[in-house]
Amino acid sequence: MSTLQDLRSRRRERLRFQLRHKSVGRPRLSVFRSGKNIYAQVIDDAAGRTLAAASSLDKTLRADLRTGADKAAAAAVGKLVAERALAAGVKEVVFDRGSYLYHGRVKALADAAREGGLAF
Repeated sequence: MSTLQDLRSRRRERLRFQLRHKSVGRPRLSVFRSGKNIYAQVIDDAAGRTLAAASSLDKTLRADLRTGADKAAAAAVGKLVAERALAAGVKEVVFDRGSYLYHGRVKALADAAREGGLAF
């Protein structure tokens, strides 16, 4: 029987394979969530560099958030990463949820990034 870590690894690789074929040169909005915080990066895989990043640990967000591990924090991070990506000249991205299901904090971050002006 597969362990939870094996299943997550397979899900991440399956998603990454699909993203490589569908991205067509667009940067990738990558999400990482831990038990206490949530992080988002806009990554240009062709150049191998990060174009914009935000997390619930940013000083501008930390004062307003009750905790870094809820939907409100995820929405704030999504809005901030969209704002920074637009400032860097990125309007279209492909969403990389990693091994996480599109639910809860990941969905809240994605919806806020869309409202902030990113298209995916």
